[in-house]
Formats: sequence, C-alpha cells, structure tokens
Amino acid sequence: MDAVKNKLAQWGDNLADYVPSGGWFKWLLVVLGVYLLLALILGLYWSRSPDSFNVKESAAAKVAVQGGAVVTGSATTAALITVVETLLEKPGGYLHNDLFPPGSWLDNIPNWEYGAIIQVRDLARALREVHSRSQSQSTEDQDLALAEPRFNFATDSWMLPATESEYRGALKYTRSYFNRLSDNDATNAQFYARADNLRYWLATVETRLGSLSQRLSASVGQRRINTDLGGDGSATQSTEAPAELSVQTSWFEIDDVFYEARGTAWALIHFLKAAELDFADVLRKKNAQVSLGQIIRELERTQDTVWSPIILNGSGFGTVANHSLVMASYISRANAAIIDLRDLLSQG
Repeated sequence: MDAVKNKLAQWGDNLADYVPSGGWFKWLLVVLGVYLLLALILGLYWSRSPDSFNVKESAAAKVAVQGGAVVTGSATTAALITVVETLLEKPGGYLHNDLFPPGSWLDNIPNWEYGAIIQVRDLARALREVHSRSQSQSTEDQDLALAEPRFNFATDSWMLPATESEYRGALKYTRSYFNRLSDNDATNAQFYARADNLRYWLATVETRLGSLSQRLSASVGQRRINTDLGGDGSATQSTEAPAELSVQTSWFEIDDVFYEARGTAWALIHFLKAAELDFADVLRKKNAQVSLGQIIRELERTQDTVWSPIILNGSGFGTVANHSLVMASYISRANAAIIDLRDLLSQG
C-alpha cells in the first residue's frame, strides 16, 4: 500500500513540473470546469423532444392573427408551419448544424430533427405539386414554388447561408400562402382536398416508413432473401446482386436511426391529424376515418417515454430489450395501415 501511495505521489510531483505556478492557470481550470458543467446541463435540457401541439387550435390561432377564416387546407398548412417553427424555436434552437458544444456533442435530437424535416419536405412537395393545384396542367402557387426548394436545403449548413435562414425563408413564403388561403377575398390560393391528392402524399409517407422499418429491424443482423425483382419475370437491374443479403445497422448508428424514427413519427402525427380535418368529407365518404385514426394511434405509441438512459440493442428474444425492434413494430403497423388506407381511397 505504501508503494502505491509513493507511486501516486511521484506522478503528482511529475505533473506539477508541467503545470504553471501562476494563479491564472487555476482560474483557467475553474472557468473551463464551469463551462463544461453548464454545457452538460444545457445539453441535457436541449435533448428533450418537444411536446405535441393541437393542430386545430394552431390553425385557428394563426388565422386569428391575420383576421381570416379557417378553410379547407388551413389545418395542413398551419401544421407544416408550426412543426418548422418548433424545430427552429425549441430549447437550443436548430441543432443539426451546430459546430460548438453542447450542440456538437449531441446526436439524438439532431437525428430527431432530421426525421421531422424529411416529413416537412414531403408535405411541402405535396402542397406544391397537388394540394394547391386543380390538375396537372394548372399553374403552381408562386409562394409554394419558392418555399419547397428552401425546405430541401442542406440540413447541416452552418453559414453562407445557414440552414436556419433558409428554413425561415421557406416559412415566410408558406405563411404568405396560408394568409392568402385564409382570405375569403383572395381567390389566387387554393387547397384541393381530393382523394387522389391524399393518396399522392400517403404514397410518399408509405415509402419513408417502409425504409425506416427496415433500418430499425436491421439493428440485429439478418439474412434476407433478395426480393428486389420479385413479381416481374421481365424485370432487370443495373448490376448483379446476391440471392441473399446480410443486413445490419452499425452499432454506432442504432440510436441515430431510433431518434430519426421518433422525429419522423412526431411530425407525421400532426400532419395526419391535420389531414383528418381538411380531408374530413373525403374520409367520411370512403368510410376511412377509423383507418386514419388507427394510423395516428400507432404512431403516437412511438412517442412513449424511453426510461432507459441508452437505446438498448438486445437480440430479438434475448434477456435485454431491443428498443429499435419495438419502434419498428409500431412503424410497420402504421405503414401497413397506410397501405390499406390508400387502397380504400382508390375505390369509387
């Protein structure tokens, strides 16, 4: 024991030879320690996912500011605006492009943001291409044409221009469309709530959720049969692929995919609730309200509190939980319900 104490004392003496004797160095250590402690506390605070909001109340509040009226399309457009506002104004602001601590230390909430912004992009594209146009040959809305490409700007640009500035520019044009839409005296902005328009957007949602489900399921290594050309005997592909594929998400990316899925589901819940309002007549005619409600309910389960301090990656039937497989279960069920809903909407 004495030998150990002597060795530690010797190391301390050697270290002291390299430490400046002035008081300024002690103050530097104190300042650095305080900074790291504050950064840690801020990081924990910023890592909390935003709460959900009431889509109907959000639309009514935004319309009231402009003195307009809630019309068909108000809920969907207001939900899009509020989701982006939340990304930019939540504690810590937009973190995906941060270069300095504590933002640069975080990866869960930036991946959550990425999942949400993908849904924002898809809905913005649907607004521009189908929801605001009566037919394929009609003129697109000028504000939406300017907003949609700005939502597609790089998610990690720090400056010249910063991602936040581009998203705020997109918000400006989206708000302009929303204001014209809610103005009963303006007829140059429309939202067409038709079954084929809803199916167009849901088709994109379907592919997004299908991809997420596969990535989440790959948290445990799997051997999958290659079905890329299944169902079409005349189909070809660019290069040969093996009959079986080994698929596994990297251990370092498991929590990234998990939080991307949570962000995706969070944004999608609000957009689907908005569609429930704007497409109410279409859904009622197709007797599809229950189907959409079940999709929303499945996605809401993805927002349950994660009590574990880390995202666990146990084997499918092992003793340790696998949070990714649980998330994949909810995402897959929601995706299957969306497929059924699209089929229902296509019927006369």
